[in-house]
Amino acid sequence: MLSVEEARDRILATARPTEAEAVGLEQAAGRVPVSFEVLAAVDVPPFANSAMDGFALRAADAPGELRLIGEVAAGSRLLPRVTQGEAVRIATGAPLPPGADTVVAIEDAGEMGEGRVRVPAVAAGTHVRPAGGDTRAGDRVALPAEPLAPASIAVLASLGLGEVSVRRRPVVAILSSGDELAAPGTSLEPGQIHDANSAALAAAVVEGGGEPWLLPRAPDDPAVIERVVAQGAADADLLLASGGMSVGRHDHVRGVIERLGALDFWRIRVQPGKPLAFGSVAGRPVIGLPGNPVSALVTFELFGRPLLRAMLGLPGDGRLHLSACLEEHLRKDPARPAYLRVTVRRGPDGWLARGAGGQGSAQLRGLAAANALLIVPEGEPAGEAGRTYDALVTGSLA
Repeated sequence: MLSVEEARDRILATARPTEAEAVGLEQAAGRVPVSFEVLAAVDVPPFANSAMDGFALRAADAPGELRLIGEVAAGSRLLPRVTQGEAVRIATGAPLPPGADTVVAIEDAGEMGEGRVRVPAVAAGTHVRPAGGDTRAGDRVALPAEPLAPASIAVLASLGLGEVSVRRRPVVAILSSGDELAAPGTSLEPGQIHDANSAALAAAVVEGGGEPWLLPRAPDDPAVIERVVAQGAADADLLLASGGMSVGRHDHVRGVIERLGALDFWRIRVQPGKPLAFGSVAGRPVIGLPGNPVSALVTFELFGRPLLRAMLGLPGDGRLHLSACLEEHLRKDPARPAYLRVTVRRGPDGWLARGAGGQGSAQLRGLAAANALLIVPEGEPAGEAGRTYDALVTGSLA
């Protein structure tokens, strides 16, 4: 069986970035730009302007009583020239009038009436935002190598860009198979369970930057599975199939992948999620996830999420990794590294971790309560209280 690292490397080696498309900035939140560097065509701000409501003047004339000769509002185009002994009322963001080199905030000045104002001593440049103070034309502006956040969109807008070239979201076909599965929202027949994987994996795909496409739920019928897998591989960038990966008489999905395409590997050393398969059908990557819902979500986190990010041109898994001290004994399979569901919180001397609930591969409530996966290496029968382990943070930290 491959290690987690070996399996991830083989999966990521198949990643091909999606093509570019242009979107308006108002639709760009969460999208991944084709380039994380932008050449500035304009100064930001494009002109010197006031950082405060107040009075624009020459610093050499302060302190003293000055004559008010006009007012400049934000957006003003006709600007009075300030000469010796003069001042101009100015609004925040308004252009600094010619001749002025500083601004006195309105609360620091005293209007005397009859068009005069008393100002204190002030240094040149006070409360003035210089032209190009944030960015100069010709600068190469680096954006974080992550999906576009509001601040990055603001930077692009300030540079005068109305749209941005982004990677198309990968379309991810999702197949759940099994005679026992019933759609959420329907009544269960004897022997049935509700299909948790389809909706959960769709949500995970959205979080990872992809566009989910739920394929028809398939029974344990090789012909039906083959038809649905072929449909997904023909029209998606990635196919996720959950269930049917093991060695039981009713596990057909892995065999269908082999018949329609090629299987690169099957089974990895990991807990939970050993029966993971990877291959291709019609030139499209296919990840065969375990049927147990915890295993399906954990293995998607380890392999599907990094693959989606690679298809978007993003590095790594985009998660915070930290070290946490385990506060209790948590058993595991000694033959495999375990990704234990834990809650991580800040303690007086660092991060602390406790089990989030049951660690079984069908116990979803513990996974929902967890905010991290604690990685306990193979060869160890348990996570030991008092020891520090690596943790992959999947949720909010308290």
